[in-house]
Amino acid sequence: MVVVREPVLKPVSIKSLRPTQITVGMREVKEKRKEWRKHDPDKKAEFLGKHMIPVILGPKKRHYVIDHHHLSLALHDEGVEDVLVEVVADLQELDRDAFWTVLDHHAWVHPYDTEGVRRHYNDIPKTVAELKDDPFRSLAGELRRAGGYAKDTTPFSEFLWADFLRRRIKRKVVGRDFDGALKKAFKLAKSLDANYLPGWCGPVDEK
Repeated sequence: MVVVREPVLKPVSIKSLRPTQITVGMREVKEKRKEWRKHDPDKKAEFLGKHMIPVILGPKKRHYVIDHHHLSLALHDEGVEDVLVEVVADLQELDRDAFWTVLDHHAWVHPYDTEGVRRHYNDIPKTVAELKDDPFRSLAGELRRAGGYAKDTTPFSEFLWADFLRRRIKRKVVGRDFDGALKKAFKLAKSLDANYLPGWCGPVDEK
């Protein structure tokens, strides 16, 4: 494996980017779209330069996204055609099976569906436009922004929180009353039940 961590100054088409996960939180994508629209048109290029997409260079020289899936999808939906990428590792010489095995061992892939069930690598979308909505990923993201837990460098930490919440809050509640679900999630996040999760910062005194 060749670890390079170098930016690619030549623009890469967003449509050519390959995801390494199945889902995103669409509420988070929508928020990023709103943020993008607020940027001064003359400074959007500067923003893209500061938010390069980290990728693994895989078989057939394809770029596999290992972070910023939400941003990539938001930019795609806003009509942005190209982004700059940062190549974290060059694995283009590996065959397909070995490639996915290496990604898995480095926690560079998260092949879990909208129900939190692990799927085959073949089920991962071929483009960011095909990413599916997991409402619990949206809830986990909003929970972190609300101070329910701290930002953590653990790979896919928000998905671990999403899975925790998925087992304790009904999906229909999240869809029908997101604010109410967030309040319940905040209480759960401060409980001892969540103390194994990355960024946990509870408990709070029960009153």
